[in-house]
Amino acid sequence: MDNASDNAPYYELGPDTVIHAVESTGRFSDGRLLALNSYENRVYQVGMEEGPPLVAKFYRPGRWTDAQILEEHAFALELADADIPMVPPMVIDGGTLFRHDGFRFALFERRGGHAPELDDRETRIWLGRFMARIHAVGASKPFAERPALTPARFGRDSLDALMSGQWLPMHLETAFSSLGEDLMTGIEAAWERAGSFRSIRLHGDCHVGNILWRDGPFFVDLDDCQSGPAVQDLWMFLSGERDEMETQLKDLVQGYREFHDFDLRELNLVEALRTLRMLHHAAWLARRWEDPAFPIAFPWFDDPRYWENLVLGLREQLGRLAEPPLEIREW
Repeated sequence: MDNASDNAPYYELGPDTVIHAVESTGRFSDGRLLALNSYENRVYQVGMEEGPPLVAKFYRPGRWTDAQILEEHAFALELADADIPMVPPMVIDGGTLFRHDGFRFALFERRGGHAPELDDRETRIWLGRFMARIHAVGASKPFAERPALTPARFGRDSLDALMSGQWLPMHLETAFSSLGEDLMTGIEAAWERAGSFRSIRLHGDCHVGNILWRDGPFFVDLDDCQSGPAVQDLWMFLSGERDEMETQLKDLVQGYREFHDFDLRELNLVEALRTLRMLHHAAWLARRWEDPAFPIAFPWFDDPRYWENLVLGLREQLGRLAEPPLEIREW
């Protein structure tokens, strides 16, 4: 597929285009269309004349190459073939990535469910088991096209995007620049303490919104799959005070170790990864602000109070980066 034609803006993706795109694959819609909660891509539930509705995902123009999307699809299908509860793209006439009127899209079976109850110990152990199974597959070979999660990509590139734009209020520019350098020093030090951990294929964005729970988990949305440390797919299940997070982590790793080894040195990365996510999220909003959907969905982004709170939160993270890593006791 030619990426050069991947330039149709989202405002041209109207209901008729969505339905015609789905029908170009040989499926016939009954005309019902429901926009689902997604900002990076455009995702719709599309009613079918025969059978249950399908989910159509239209990829943001210019974000991933065809090769990177196809590698995401191949990973999802590999996980599904290993009996891991993953919702993979539908394979139609041997393909998973389709194009219509300049838009690239994929189709998925619809799955229902709710977010997992992370306060429940058995749920945490269960999630640990399934993350280990995902990582056992992920560790079997590397990505060739997808990027890696690194301090440079998520940290320095994000800081550059924020400092080079019009986003920071003038009274915070100097403080933010200095704080950013201090954060990167702490993050890079955490990477050094973690040592030569193994970088594997990851889900990459494994928060509760990307898990559907119905008699167990279904994992969805590999749009951010990338290479990195295994703990990236675990730390977002942690919350609360330090002792609470250590209890949660113990349960996750207990389940995890039933199916895959876990390198305890990666616990040095938890707060570094949290900090990188905060920086990357702010930079993501800045990079997407010209998309009309973003000012509507995130109206607080250009309010000085948002930046003051972000600086405060990042200063707290600087303190956490200097603390000892989380521990797992009483094995």
